[in-house]
Amino acid sequence: MGYYDQDYENRNQRNRGSRKGYFLAALAGIIIGALLVMVAFPRLGIGDFAGDGQNAVTQDETGRETETNGIKQHVTVNVNTAVTEAVDKASGAVVGITNIQRSDFWDQGGGRDGNEAGTGSGVVYKKADGKAWIVTNHHVIEGANELEVTLQDGTKIPAKIRGSDPWTDLAVVEVDSDNVKTVAEFGKSAALKPGEPVLAIGNPLGLQFSGSITQGIISGLERTIEIDINQDGEVDWNAEVIQTDAAINPGNSGGALVNLNGQVIGINSMKIAQEAVEGIGLSIPIDSAIPIISDIEKYGEVKRPYMGVNLASVEEISHYHQQNTLNLPNNVTSGVAITGVQMGSPASKAGLKEFDVIIELDDKKVEDVVELRKHLYNEKKIGDEVKVTYYRNGKKQNTTIRLTGETM
Repeated sequence: MGYYDQDYENRNQRNRGSRKGYFLAALAGIIIGALLVMVAFPRLGIGDFAGDGQNAVTQDETGRETETNGIKQHVTVNVNTAVTEAVDKASGAVVGITNIQRSDFWDQGGGRDGNEAGTGSGVVYKKADGKAWIVTNHHVIEGANELEVTLQDGTKIPAKIRGSDPWTDLAVVEVDSDNVKTVAEFGKSAALKPGEPVLAIGNPLGLQFSGSITQGIISGLERTIEIDINQDGEVDWNAEVIQTDAAINPGNSGGALVNLNGQVIGINSMKIAQEAVEGIGLSIPIDSAIPIISDIEKYGEVKRPYMGVNLASVEEISHYHQQNTLNLPNNVTSGVAITGVQMGSPASKAGLKEFDVIIELDDKKVEDVVELRKHLYNEKKIGDEVKVTYYRNGKKQNTTIRLTGETM
């Protein structure tokens, strides 16, 4: 494709006037251009582009020239970027965690050696009084008889489980801080925006890939994932997570999701692994993780409000038992049935009994067990009162429970 030149005819007339002058001007232009190139790039040698392949050129930030086996290297380019600076800041705080479990005498053929049950990742978030604390996933440390932490430089140190929480899949591990050099800086997950660049740092597929870094974006915020805590086929909890397309693979669990300021904004927890699904990684928002981490560090568990009841969602109970055991009106098809009340519990003191069906807490409709738990865990704290609306033998009633701090 050419360019339209409105001065084309006038230029042709001038060219016919002086062919020799044109040639001299062109030659002068070539010489001047060559001189300008040499001034602008004084370290660029003509021999570097020889076809014999003996003088390959590479660049980095030092500005020095080196030669190895006849190959010259001109080093001039600075490769620092926001990504590399974020990695430099955060990667030292990400560690590997090895879960070691002991088998019994007979399983080991007469021995009691520890077996590596799995590996994951963790994030150093605090150093004090000769100790360092690491946040990871509950499923990374679950069932461990021993834990071993591998630092960025390869140093391996024994670790102690401080506590964990299966509801949020978070755990805290404690180690001596002598060899711990880097502590992560937490950001704010509430400030994240869809499309924002992020990095996932961890140890996918075991420690042979330790310190791996993948890059992606925030694909979605406040995603809800159903969790079956006791593996009975029923949903126990809805986890709110960050969705990212940064690759998160087995072994990345417990690692860091980092923004371009090098701040940890999520703890990587799981990956949807289906043949039809690609690029969906999930991370626990750091804003919701911080109070969980704090409770585990202080108490070894998370202190949550406690009612003292066993529960079942009405929608999971057959229509026959809805009508004949719970004695519910025909128009009541949701709620939470009490299948047992612990003696001396807050629920027992408030007069609740087996087969009562809770339909509201604090005048807010409760559809199932998950909604009841979310109301207690997210809206209430230990010592609060909660108004309970329930059906007993077909009649709607109300009571008030003062919540205690026992584990529900």
